[in-house]
Amino acid sequence: MAEPHGIEIKNLYKIFGPDGASMVERVINGMSKQELNEKHNHVLGLNDINISMPGGKITVVMGLSGSGKSTLIRHINRLIDPTAGEVLYGEQDVCKMSTSELREFRRHRTAMVFQKFALLPHRTVMQNTVYGLEIQGISGKKAEAKAAQWISRVGLDGFEDNYPNQLSGGMQQRVGLARALTNDADILLMDEAFSALDPLIRMDMQTVLLDLQQELHKTIVFITHDLDEALRLGDKIAILRDGAVIQQGSGQEIVLRPADEYISNFVQEVNRGRVILVDTVMDRGEVAETDMVLQQGILLEEAAKQFAESGHAIANVVDKSGKPLGSLSMQQAISAMVTPNSH
Repeated sequence: MAEPHGIEIKNLYKIFGPDGASMVERVINGMSKQELNEKHNHVLGLNDINISMPGGKITVVMGLSGSGKSTLIRHINRLIDPTAGEVLYGEQDVCKMSTSELREFRRHRTAMVFQKFALLPHRTVMQNTVYGLEIQGISGKKAEAKAAQWISRVGLDGFEDNYPNQLSGGMQQRVGLARALTNDADILLMDEAFSALDPLIRMDMQTVLLDLQQELHKTIVFITHDLDEALRLGDKIAILRDGAVIQQGSGQEIVLRPADEYISNFVQEVNRGRVILVDTVMDRGEVAETDMVLQQGILLEEAAKQFAESGHAIANVVDKSGKPLGSLSMQQAISAMVTPNSH
């Protein structure tokens, strides 16, 4: 299986208005979003975005309403044309594709899952799921066999002939996910895909996505305004404010080293035990006299549970082969879960 391509976004600007191209220089020279709007009646949507989205991983773009995250995701399949900049997929710049190249890219390389499900109400679950294949020119038994596989994988066996209005919100979003996966696209674009769902159903859908991703290794771009969702799903997270990237990195990096007060306020209520790994806070290279071992890569929350069950106060952290990497005390684990850490 070919290595999945990543997405490189370079120096991307979007300025909404009749003369956006002439406004880029003003923004580069420091003009604010507010000033651009007040003086020139143009809206700054994206301001010099540079993000590497690794192939086969989940990149989460998060921010509050109006931060530019939905504008950004729509540049990846060029539903919105940029004012300036590049969106690279492998060697191709999506921004320079011809009409026919872009049509092929959208049909075969990308699939989108929307917040509002975007199911066709007059079509059954099966008919909705095969829709993308029909657009590709694949229909009949071949398309239905492929769709049936994904309908089953997202847990909708037996609902093939139901219509969207006969399904709950969570079930409708499973249809949306099955439709996207049936297309077999390299890139999955998910714009606030779970935001309309109740909290428990939302958690369930996150689990479905993570389980599928373990096997599929799609290049997924996931938009959310919810930090807990971002931390649970994202291999990489980019936080936007007023159309600009404020910070990007792993969930651990953002929680442990917030770039500014804005992000500090975001992360202060986070359950750190579900984000930080034992490797991050252990005493690296030290081996303790103890029978207890913790596997490299587990979360502090799991480590605390193992400490409680074993009655030990200290453990050695080991890699997959059992080689010791360092030691971690129960006190260190608890401290790292409740206070900012200097590691």
